[in-house]
Amino acid sequence: MAKNRRQTEKPTPNALPHYQVLLDGTDWPSLATACGTGESLPATLARPLDPDPVVREAAAKEALGQVTHQNTIYEATVPVAQFIAAILDHPAITAGDIGQGTVHPTLVGLLEWLSDTAYDADDECVAIGEGLYGERFLHEYVEMRTFRNLRPTIFCAVHPLLCHESAEVRDAALVAAVPLAEHPLLAEHRGELVGHAHRLLDTSSDRHNRDRVLDALKAWGHETSDLENAADIAARERYARLMAERASLEGDWTGGCSEDPPF
Repeated sequence: MAKNRRQTEKPTPNALPHYQVLLDGTDWPSLATACGTGESLPATLARPLDPDPVVREAAAKEALGQVTHQNTIYEATVPVAQFIAAILDHPAITAGDIGQGTVHPTLVGLLEWLSDTAYDADDECVAIGEGLYGERFLHEYVEMRTFRNLRPTIFCAVHPLLCHESAEVRDAALVAAVPLAEHPLLAEHRGELVGHAHRLLDTSSDRHNRDRVLDALKAWGHETSDLENAADIAARERYARLMAERASLEGDWTGGCSEDPPF
């Protein structure tokens, strides 16, 4: 796993295994997925490298769907994440193809899956899990712990795409890098990500991406009021109203008590 990083250079972790080594050397049938075991994953994961862009995009969705369900990190999630990280620079992926409003739909889709998976294993999810199940939550959730340990290695594969020629790819790479950078060994790279975050906020109107980077900047102690636009403020206020309404409904469900019962 990756250990050492530098701020201004591409991180240099222990080598990520070649994607073919991961396909051939992983005991896929022994690994749990959302729908059974990973027995079919080697064949399914190979298809996103198909020369046909239509096959490529559909195959990526099919493969990742097997380890994507209810924000869960499965046994097969870790080798799948390693495989996805290992093919981000594969010619079939980097060549690009037209679809869904971008020339790199497969690459963007892979980055979005890495991002979603990293958020499913971020510090907030750990805190929620510990609140529900106790301090041993992460110790007992081996799959999540293993993925979290892998974050520096995945970050190193995502890092070069922060300067990709395509704005869609750059933004997807940044949103993937943000939760990965929670790892203590990547703390020194957060300053670099702040610069990319400012660029995204200057150029993108994508609600999901803006929310992710604004939340990250706030978590890292940065003032964001000057970076928010009218849509950001409206979204934040709408979220606050929804949370207040939810809290009110939960109070009604408990009996609508405005004061502590006189027990």
